Amino acid sequence: MRDCRDRRCDPQSSALRADLTGLARCAVTDRSLGSIAFEPKIQRDVVVRRRDGLHAYQLACVIDDAVQGITDVVRGADLLASTRWQLALQQALGLPTPTYLHLPLVVETDGSKLAKSRHAAAIDPQLAVQQLRQVLDWLKQKSPPTAFVSVAAILDWARLRWEPARFAGTVAVS
Repeated sequence: MRDCRDRRCDPQSSALRADLTGLARCAVTDRSLGSIAFEPKIQRDVVVRRRDGLHAYQLACVIDDAVQGITDVVRGADLLASTRWQLALQQALGLPTPTYLHLPLVVETDGSKLAKSRHAAAIDPQLAVQQLRQVLDWLKQKSPPTAFVSVAAILDWARLRWEPARFAGTVAVS
């Protein structure tokens, strides 16, 4: 395998990577997707400072979570790959590992992520109740009684019945 490990680069114009090959394999059980592992012999290095001099996302998340005392991370399944790097950095820095839950993504018909950055349509406030019911259905949660006609009532009801195991293994819904 060829790489640039031994190449000397100008630190002012190069990214800085952390060599993680000396770490032990580490894993965490995601509450919906099962085991997520960091394999140091495969993943090896992670960028901790970008070429433009800014701290990289992986390092910033790990430090930010530790400083704030974050115990549970809930985010989209599109960030699953980042979790492996974050596990490694948590181990390398001796920081606690939070509990993870990766939610399925809502995707367009072409499979691309439904996102504001792609100019996805906003929720119509007049349709919010129906759309919230649709999201609960996509996440395979119990359907709220039809008597609930406000977003607040449905969210209160759903919060008490939230079951991540119902969407276990699902990474995208459309």
